[in-house]
Amino acid sequence: MDRILVVEDDAILNTGLCYNLREAGYDPVPVQSIEDARCAYSEKEYALILLDVNLPDGNGLDFARILRRTEAVPVLILTARDMDQEVMEGFDAGADDYITKPFNMEILIRRVRAVLRRREIQSSFDNGTEKEILSSRSLILCGNLEIDTEGYTVKKSGSSLKLTPTEIKLLFKLCQNPGRVLTRNILLGEIWDAQGNYVDEHALTVQMSRLKQKLADSEYTYIKTVYGMGYQWIGERED
Repeated sequence: MDRILVVEDDAILNTGLCYNLREAGYDPVPVQSIEDARCAYSEKEYALILLDVNLPDGNGLDFARILRRTEAVPVLILTARDMDQEVMEGFDAGADDYITKPFNMEILIRRVRAVLRRREIQSSFDNGTEKEILSSRSLILCGNLEIDTEGYTVKKSGSSLKLTPTEIKLLFKLCQNPGRVLTRNILLGEIWDAQGNYVDEHALTVQMSRLKQKLADSEYTYIKTVYGMGYQWIGERED
């Protein structure tokens, strides 16, 4: 049973979160401050942290940043802030997902499942057991990239790129459709929702931004953002 640390200073909301998480098959541990969260985290291992931003002894995002220096535990941010810049700050602090209050409890549970599923895929990928093959075409050469869709590896100028499974899936989808504008709905549906996972558009924006930064250099851009529509692969490819 996955243990989840629930860091929320609203006692009623904390109790409700823990009740619903327990009903969904998880083992929630409630705390109401950053200090209590630090103590709880030092004593046990957690599969996920639900983290409020406004806490009585500090900002939850600062706690997330500290965790990210040494820990890989997934973090799902809970907050009443819903401005785009604040959402981006949450992801930049290391959040795996972000949900604004008030929220539907079932949607939150689905997001918890989605985050844990992505982390499971990441773990299996790191251990060499992820066997998803997204294309029957083995090797794509594009600019200074070498993309092996069967070996699930990507090299840039001969050096291996460290990409997450989600970043690789996005890359495969884009480079296998050169010149085509892939809408955000297409990418959300085909990359994430194929397994019933729920992820909002903010997660796609952050994942795509990170992928673009890893691929681009002074000579190549590869991915073009088509504002209001989606993304387009603009690199020339050789097969």
